[in-house]
Amino acid sequence: MTQTLPTAPPRERPRARGRDRRALLSRALLALPVPILFLAVWQLGREQEWEIPVIGIRMGFLPAPGDVVASLWDYGFGGVHDDAFSGDLWINLASSSLRVLVGFAIAAALAVPLGILMGRYYTMDGLFDPFINLFRPIPATAWVPLVGLLIGWGDQATIFLIALSAFFPIVLGAISGSKEVPSRLIEAGQMLGARRWEVLAQVVVPASAPAVINGMRVGLGISWVVLVLGESVGVSVGLGANIILARDVVRTDMIVVGMIVIGLAGFLSDRILMTAFRLVTRGRPLIKGQERR
Repeated sequence: MTQTLPTAPPRERPRARGRDRRALLSRALLALPVPILFLAVWQLGREQEWEIPVIGIRMGFLPAPGDVVASLWDYGFGGVHDDAFSGDLWINLASSSLRVLVGFAIAAALAVPLGILMGRYYTMDGLFDPFINLFRPIPATAWVPLVGLLIGWGDQATIFLIALSAFFPIVLGAISGSKEVPSRLIEAGQMLGARRWEVLAQVVVPASAPAVINGMRVGLGISWVVLVLGESVGVSVGLGANIILARDVVRTDMIVVGMIVIGLAGFLSDRILMTAFRLVTRGRPLIKGQERR
């Protein structure tokens, strides 16, 4: 009598991959209508010279979408206008990205450990909370005259403004995440014999990761916002410097091109940041509700 071996249950991985592909395609299709409508309103409003009431935007002064696409290509590869902006995209993008990276890294290196400590220890919170909340409402534009006098203009001033602006959302995210760590996790670590610094490193920091990452994403976005302000004076190479130059020579198409490039660079840097965190955390959900996507 022969004995039949039990068959292995069917694998769920291919089916799950199929669901992921369908969800990705559905999300991509869902993202199309709004940009298409935006471009249609832009083109129609420019042709008919609409003026938006209350705000007072005169759309007749906007460049045509086709002109922006042509200028974007020329900015990256040249061969269309052959002017001062032709082919300068990559060196300007590299210079601006380096400034953002350095400023953001300084802000994160200071804000994350400080926020973790403030969230866990009353003394640290009492020392730094009034100082942080006093300076947090001051916009970067208010710092510009003082920074110009103390540091001067150029790369160092731009990096300082970026680091200063990115610091506050990152430290607030770290404080929030650290305070929300369940006390039972702390007690479990202490019962297992973990020292105070081991509890911080092995319990508090991982449990605070979602809030810290959210704060870092906001800080990274603000870094790109402040970039234009920092590069507006004393910087000759950079995306912000090119936007200021385009304003001076009344090239509205290049102003829009600079805005598009900064938006794409900010989006890409956010994706890179999230990918890096997923590799570090081995794919665990980093944002609340992320596992339902």
